[in-house]
Amino acid sequence: MTTPEKIARKKIDEALSLAGWEIQDNQDCNRNAALGVAVREFQLKSGPCDYLLFIGGKAAGVIEAKKAGVTLSGVAEQSEKYMAALPEHLAKWDSILVFDYESTSDETFFRFLRDPKPRSRRVFSFHKPETLLEWVQDDGTLRGRLQSLPPLDSSGLRDCQTDAIQGLEKSLAEDRPRSLIQLATGAGKTFTACSFSYRLIKHAKAKRILFLVDRNNLGDQTLKEFQNYQPPGAANRFTDTYIVQHLHSHRIDPDAKVVITTIQRLYSMLRGEEIEGDQEETSAFETWEQEEGEIPPIKYNPQIPIETFDFIVTDECHRSIYGLWRQVLEYFDASIIGLTATPSKHTLGFFNQNLVADYPYERSVADGVNVGYEIYSIRTKVTEEGSKVEVQDSDFQVPVRDKRTRAVRYRELDADLDYTAKELDRSVVAPNQIRTVLQTYKDRVFNELFPDRTGEWLPKTLIFAKDDNHAEEIVHIAREVFGEGNDFAKKITYRNTGEDPKAMIKAFRVDPFPRIAVTVDMIATGTDIKPVEVLIFMRDVKSEGYYEQMKGRGVRTIPDADLKQVTPDAQTKTRFILIDAVGVTETKKNASQPLERKKSVSFDKLIDQIAQGRRDEDALSSLAGRLAVLDRKLEDEDRKRIADMTGGKTPRDLSNALLDAIDPDKQAEIIQTKHGHAPTPEQEAQVIEDLTDAACAPFDDPKVRNLIKDIKQKTEMIIDEVTTDELRTAEFDVKHAEERINSFKTFLDENKDEITALQILYNQPAGKRRLTYAQIKELTQKMKDPPRYLQTADVWQAYKRVNAAVVKGAPVDKQLTEVVALIRFALGYDKELTPYGDSVKQRFNLWVGREKKAGRDYTAEQMDWLRLIAEFIAANAEITPRDFMEVPSLSDKGGILKARALFGDGLNNMLDELQGALVA
Repeated sequence: MTTPEKIARKKIDEALSLAGWEIQDNQDCNRNAALGVAVREFQLKSGPCDYLLFIGGKAAGVIEAKKAGVTLSGVAEQSEKYMAALPEHLAKWDSILVFDYESTSDETFFRFLRDPKPRSRRVFSFHKPETLLEWVQDDGTLRGRLQSLPPLDSSGLRDCQTDAIQGLEKSLAEDRPRSLIQLATGAGKTFTACSFSYRLIKHAKAKRILFLVDRNNLGDQTLKEFQNYQPPGAANRFTDTYIVQHLHSHRIDPDAKVVITTIQRLYSMLRGEEIEGDQEETSAFETWEQEEGEIPPIKYNPQIPIETFDFIVTDECHRSIYGLWRQVLEYFDASIIGLTATPSKHTLGFFNQNLVADYPYERSVADGVNVGYEIYSIRTKVTEEGSKVEVQDSDFQVPVRDKRTRAVRYRELDADLDYTAKELDRSVVAPNQIRTVLQTYKDRVFNELFPDRTGEWLPKTLIFAKDDNHAEEIVHIAREVFGEGNDFAKKITYRNTGEDPKAMIKAFRVDPFPRIAVTVDMIATGTDIKPVEVLIFMRDVKSEGYYEQMKGRGVRTIPDADLKQVTPDAQTKTRFILIDAVGVTETKKNASQPLERKKSVSFDKLIDQIAQGRRDEDALSSLAGRLAVLDRKLEDEDRKRIADMTGGKTPRDLSNALLDAIDPDKQAEIIQTKHGHAPTPEQEAQVIEDLTDAACAPFDDPKVRNLIKDIKQKTEMIIDEVTTDELRTAEFDVKHAEERINSFKTFLDENKDEITALQILYNQPAGKRRLTYAQIKELTQKMKDPPRYLQTADVWQAYKRVNAAVVKGAPVDKQLTEVVALIRFALGYDKELTPYGDSVKQRFNLWVGREKKAGRDYTAEQMDWLRLIAEFIAANAEITPRDFMEVPSLSDKGGILKARALFGDGLNNMLDELQGALVA
């Protein structure tokens, strides 16, 4: 008789065989028959164990087998009675068995007793005998070595990178299986990963690290980072010492220490299948932006055993990695390390809330790692309201473009065409709307956005389009509006023909041309293009994470020389401008949308799966949603063709039938009609099955399926050449600035009794406000701290946006004393906000005037020295005799000796008086 226990044993036998073990019964035991031998019912002192594992002829481990459904948390203790009491005559590796498995075949736990505080962990299957042989012969264990890593050499690392590596290593030493690092875009996530990967390989002796990227071109970028990484104190670069492989085939180099790939390729490798089309070229932020679906499960693959990787690094991977694709991560017996700039609640949940380092964007701006941004909104009539193409006479025709082939034909309208703002650039393209947005940008870019530029070089501009067709329209219109040639504006998407997208990205990064790049999602995440100073959103984004990723393309700082190489009239990148042409900064962001639940499955595949018998609710809901969208795009002719073949059902009818089949209220209504108020569970199930089968029946006919597929392929977009768009508003987002100012004022109020500099500015009379450099430095550091992350330049810019009339000039970059001017203005002491140095100059002139009235005249040489002293005070709030010897501008002119010779014994009193007059 087949029992649950026998079923479990059979599955365990199969799993062991796939992993390379030879299975034997106790009476047929030959421990040397293979490298790994698993003997059933082997007799030990405390009784027969389910499986005794021999490696190289010596007993090394035990498997305790249970029937499916048994919880295994307490079974490890049961295993211990076998593991410790070993017969003296038994050939064994140690006095006790060191490898401990508990398995139901559906669930398996593993423990290595040489680990510090050995803990059972879930594994996908059994390890290969060769692996356990390596471990048992090792003089230590991976987890043991993680507890004794040498101190981190932080030379060449930013503070946030040092914190991230130390936080990660602490987490790994505590044997946390999952660790999440949050580092703002531009803070050097990949460099950080190179640093900790080197330490894990060199000091913890990790066998191999898997590095997962969102898409293939980011893999190239990651490989380059490893190739350029020079470990502190090492003579060679990383790739001179260790092999780093970027997978382009299905073979993992056995000598590779780091393997870079997308999860799509890894999934196909585990399944033993070829990867489809351009799956590696599209960002998961775009493809799986909606609710997660399902992918077929993976099984154990002997070519890629579970111990292939010791660590998995997921670099800025979309949340579907931790939902839709998580089975790929959980296949490997590896610690998982997440790198992200924008952790979602799904990501935090997957990593067990174990956030080992937290360095948000606001902090990175405050630290000067990244630049801040301003929002500039462009609103047009068509963008906000859509439009109408009216039928003017019987011969009026409109151009229509096939979205797949881009062929244009002309069609006569038999009724007025109304389209909404949401349909713009999806089913209707209005070239004049695109033209209005770009013309407004051209008109305002040097007047309002970058007034200090010559006007010769448009700042490097990245435009986000809705799809490839939309991007194509934008490129042509941009060239026309700016009156430039093809090299001025380029489309960088995966559908580019004739030009290598990677080469185009490199040119956009390091060459003067193109000035404008238009993309859909190829440059939306991860890609490092530091010279970008303007992002134009001509598409809305509902995903918070994706939106933050897209914004991240503009945040990166760049050395002045590198910026001037591509934009010759630029000086310093201090911010970027986010131009919102669609309301993206105002719409509510969320993690998912409800109806479309199978975005990862193509329309063609989904409809085929329904025909093959797929009946889960997610699949039916997704197909219903897609058919409803298709119906809205169809002409009457195509809608009729489908109805004729389905017995009168349009795509909308087919959609409604599918939704009715999964609607609990509709199901209950029919169940009650057929079986009354007390149906049996079997009757309920039968009604639901009949409803579902009836709704899916039309798709059984291959002619119906193929017709729907063909019609969907050729859906067209109408070109509205008639509507003349008009600009509604084009202005900076004052709300963004007001929020920053309110945050600053709240900070001042909350800390006026805590921070010394604020105590002085709030409470001391004007003549007695004596600030030191140390006090000002403390103040600016506190401003940068969470939760406000305030920076003088950002708050200054915010005041300028709210009331430019009272803001004169800009703060001197990295001069701490500018914060004094900002606080005096915020507190109402000064009516205008002017750079601190300008105020000091005014006070200096007043002081000199008072000195003259008092009968104290100074020589020309003395005045030169006094001006130098005033400039130093303006930058540092104070001056001491020691500064005369250490500051080049003073020491080069003779230092303290020369100053005493010029001003005599009264030098110190004069400095004190001057400092009091200038730092008011």
